[in-house]
Amino acid sequence: MQNMYEVIPATIYETVKESPLIKTLRLQPEKPVPFKTGQFIELTLPGIGEAPFTPSSSHFIADNMDVTIMKTGYVTEHIHGAKAGDTVGLRGPFGSHYPLHQFEGKDLLILGGGCGLAPLRSLFLTLLDESDKYNSITFLAGAKTPKDCIYKDEATQWRKHDNVQFIRSVDEIPPGQEWDEDVCLVTKLLDKVDIEPTDNPAIVCGPPVMMKFGTLDLLKCGYKEHNIYLSMEKKMYCGCGECRHCVMGPYFACKDGPVFTYDQIKNEEAIWD
Repeated sequence: MQNMYEVIPATIYETVKESPLIKTLRLQPEKPVPFKTGQFIELTLPGIGEAPFTPSSSHFIADNMDVTIMKTGYVTEHIHGAKAGDTVGLRGPFGSHYPLHQFEGKDLLILGGGCGLAPLRSLFLTLLDESDKYNSITFLAGAKTPKDCIYKDEATQWRKHDNVQFIRSVDEIPPGQEWDEDVCLVTKLLDKVDIEPTDNPAIVCGPPVMMKFGTLDLLKCGYKEHNIYLSMEKKMYCGCGECRHCVMGPYFACKDGPVFTYDQIKNEEAIWD
């Protein structure tokens, strides 16, 4: 049985500055940390504290792990100050994961923005490892500006797969920044998608307002409530249901989620807060 309180030391072997506020840590744990895509871990910075993050690497890789982190407060600011050679701690994994067996043979639609692309990168890389199991994979990724776009150097490689579409957009192009792809809210990219929504899944993760309107737009397109998967990681905290920070009606985001279908939580209060 997993000991949820065990902290596994991990060495940072590389850091990648994805954007002014987002950084990826590449970690080498002392022992493998197997997880299923969609689950999360608690990352501990000795002497500072810990916070929950969803790995951004494929779940087929357990010997090392990528964790993409947005600077939003005290702990994440100190994590951004960590460098190669530093040691952090990992607890977990915790929570639910994407039901990949239910996705097989389907046309998958992934819709994300901002740091919500971190768990979606994990899902996407996991899907690519077995891409022949899925009819098609469409990934719509958004950012505020070109400078805020993360995983910039991976798009060319991702687009080489025969059954994959990777489409990016930014909300605006400020003076001095260059961009030759779509300029619009990421939800507007749904107009470019030719997928029959009736029995196909859509996976959404991003800032709450993007998730809210993305979900509403998917419903308008014809996606079924039980086929829209939401990662409610923003509500996670302790990882073991003790702090009650993540309660949504009868659910704990950390124990019952973070992956939920829209029909599970649509009637709970303040799910987009």
